[in-house]
Amino acid sequence: MRLYETGFLISPNVTEEEADILIQQMADIVTQKNGKMAKLEKWGKRRMAYQIGKFGEAYYVFFHYDGGPDIPLEFGRRFRQMDTILRYLTLVKETQQNVRKKKKAADRRRAKETAAGEPPEPAAEGGTPEPRKREEA
Repeated sequence: MRLYETGFLISPNVTEEEADILIQQMADIVTQKNGKMAKLEKWGKRRMAYQIGKFGEAYYVFFHYDGGPDIPLEFGRRFRQMDTILRYLTLVKETQQNVRKKKKAADRRRAKETAAGEPPEPAAEGGTPEPRKREEA
């Protein structure tokens, strides 16, 4: 199972109640497909950077969920069938744990090298680097 983020824009001519019903229907897809909703963000009605169709603002909604690849496919299928959805985008999120594990492993490796008595990169003798000689062709 992977972590996904799906964001979508609902047209502003939909009432708040209709928008909430639509959001709940979409959120139910995650549980029906054996996924787990991590976070649901409703930003409300906001002005868009550019007009989509005749609309200058929209309801912004973001789902953060853990599940299989069938969930974003189902979202896409349903979003394409609805006239009230102006835009949508699904991203595969990378987990932060992998980045932390890599950093911790690198830190452990450095600690082992210093504990084993291996000096860090040897510097040039005398403290100053040797001047480079130009090669003549």
